[in-house]
Amino acid sequence: MLAILLLVLSVLFIILLTVKWKVHPFLALLGAALFFALFSGMGLDTIVQLVNDGFGITLGKIGIVIILGVIIGAFLEHSGGAYKLAEVVLRIIGKKRVHEAMGIVGFIVSIPVFADSGFIILNPLNKSLTKRAGLSIVGTATALILGLMITHVLVPPTPGPIAAAGIIGADVGLVMLVGLVVGLLSLIVAVVYCKKVGQKTYIDPNPEITDEVIADKMKQAPSAFKSFLPILIPILLIVGKSIMEFSLVEGAEVSGLMKFVSFIGSPVMALIIGMFLSFLLPKKFDQEMLSTSGWVGKALTDASNIILITGAGGIFGTILQNSGIADVLAEALSGANLGIWLPFLLCAAIKTAQGSSTVALITTASIVAPLLMTMGFSTEIDKALVVAAIGAGAMVVSHANDSGFWILTQFSGIDVKTGYRVYTLGTLVVGIFAALMIYIASFIL
Repeated sequence: MLAILLLVLSVLFIILLTVKWKVHPFLALLGAALFFALFSGMGLDTIVQLVNDGFGITLGKIGIVIILGVIIGAFLEHSGGAYKLAEVVLRIIGKKRVHEAMGIVGFIVSIPVFADSGFIILNPLNKSLTKRAGLSIVGTATALILGLMITHVLVPPTPGPIAAAGIIGADVGLVMLVGLVVGLLSLIVAVVYCKKVGQKTYIDPNPEITDEVIADKMKQAPSAFKSFLPILIPILLIVGKSIMEFSLVEGAEVSGLMKFVSFIGSPVMALIIGMFLSFLLPKKFDQEMLSTSGWVGKALTDASNIILITGAGGIFGTILQNSGIADVLAEALSGANLGIWLPFLLCAAIKTAQGSSTVALITTASIVAPLLMTMGFSTEIDKALVVAAIGAGAMVVSHANDSGFWILTQFSGIDVKTGYRVYTLGTLVVGIFAALMIYIASFIL
């Protein structure tokens, strides 16, 4: 029971440091890991070894993937490729269906681009389209940010889910497949929800950017074909590798073609290919873009934060895995029978308390990883579903301690009360629906 108490106190310690005292999540996770290790009676030499191993092994698996994903996102953002993606979706769906269009655009853009950045990039376009359609900004802006959040927490190579997949030991391709299917179903619910609640409160978009300015940006943007390549090709390669390996009969001979597909379908190689494709996006490529002060330099500066948090989460997870807490929790949870709901509820509690979806994903994955066998999750599909359940929990719920809440309200001109009533409730509705889909899938798969 001491181990369980220490685990609860460690999670509360992370929440207290990050929420009340505004301590950086890296320090909070590292402090929680050391707190748990010291008070659980681990040897000092063992603690040092586990800290080194936890940080190094975790980042050795996923650090480069995070960096490559951030670079691709930077080129999409600065080249105007994100605008081109939006234009294509609008052309297909129709400019009057702004809720559907912005939800789908957000869903696509947030795969390589951070949700907050994606909203800022697409907000002027959303406001202009909403104004022309005579709609309230409440519904369309919420559809956009919910679309962004769905892939932000469910679909690699977004840092949060890919970090969780690395900690859990799940196949990234299967996590992508599960995340995309669950995410698309959740997006339908999100759009329907936004159309219903958006019409109840009218707020004039009053766009700060004119149609002419957007049109000028579109002139500088790459073609739709180029804009889709850095996102679509890595996803197809990674998913293709997973499908091939999943369908491979045990003991069957592996051909040279299969080895090559396995090589280019590994997350690192797939994203390296995606990164080189993103270099084709600027209308005029300048070597300065690759410098420390250019697009790549700024992207890597932004990536350093998430890499540090991921590494600290790895330390926390490694210490938990070597503490024997899995056996203790096995006995404690034997009668609870929460199954796939446990990672969802745990992540939802951490997300709600401290605000960051990424921190909630990494912290929950670190706690759940030692319990997989105890919970009966041993196959690759099981692990992918666990990661998806953690991701669903990372949506629940966004409120004043989440940067996304303030980006939505401040950039869209939505008052805080309406933000709580529409967006906060929306993250709860969509997150629970996603968890329900994962629960149903756990019986089918």
